[in-house]
Amino acid sequence: MQFPSELYSFFKNLKHNNNREWFATHKPRFKEIESQVKAFGEALKDQLNQHDSIDRFKLFRIYRDIRFSKDKTPFKIHFGLTWHRTKPQNRGGYYLHLSPGKNFLACGFWAPNPADLKRIRQEIDIDGYEYRAILNDKSFRSVWGELEGEAVKTAPKGYAKDHPQNDLLRFKQHIFTIDYTDKEVCQPDFIDRADKALQAVRPFVDYMSDVLTTNADGESLV
Repeated sequence: MQFPSELYSFFKNLKHNNNREWFATHKPRFKEIESQVKAFGEALKDQLNQHDSIDRFKLFRIYRDIRFSKDKTPFKIHFGLTWHRTKPQNRGGYYLHLSPGKNFLACGFWAPNPADLKRIRQEIDIDGYEYRAILNDKSFRSVWGELEGEAVKTAPKGYAKDHPQNDLLRFKQHIFTIDYTDKEVCQPDFIDRADKALQAVRPFVDYMSDVLTTNADGESLV
C-alpha cells in the first residue's frame, strides 16, 4: 500500500488554479487520488491495531472554511490524515500531513483542554524526571527528536520561574514531528516506516495516557 505520486502534481496544479471551475473539471482525478489516500489510512490503522488501540481513522475534507478568512481560495493544497486512539484509556493521537515539499508525521497533544494541561503540569511538578527520561532516551530521540509546541515565556501561573522542571512546565502543547520528502512518502515502504515510528512514540503516549487517566494520587479516573 502506497501513496500515488500524482497527489503532489495535483496539489501543485491546484495551487495555481485554486478555483471551483478548475477543481470541478479535475474532480474525477482528485477522487481517485483521495480514494487511494483513504485506503492507505485504513491500512495503517489496521497495522497500528496490531500493537496499539485505534478506534477510527479520518481524512480531512479538502474544502476550506472561508467564512472568516481573508484568503478566499476554496480548497486546501494538502491532505490531513488522523488516527484517534481509543478513549478513555488511551490518550493522544497521530496526524500525517501531505503537501508538496511539506510532509510530516506528528503525535501528541495539539490543544489540550485546560483540565488536561493542568494535570500534565501537576505530574511534571510531582515527578518530572519520569517524563524527562522518556524525552532523553536515545532510541526515542533518534526517531522523534525534540519536544515541540507553544510555551509560555517564563513560567505558568502558580509555578516559580526557577522550578527545576520549568523547561517542561512552560509547554502549552506537547508535540513530536518527523519530516519526510515527497519521494520518501511515495515509496512502498512508507507505511511500514510510519508504523515503526508510531511504535517508537508509544512510551510518550503511554505515559500521557497514564497521567491523564489518574489523579495526583495515582488513582484511576476511568
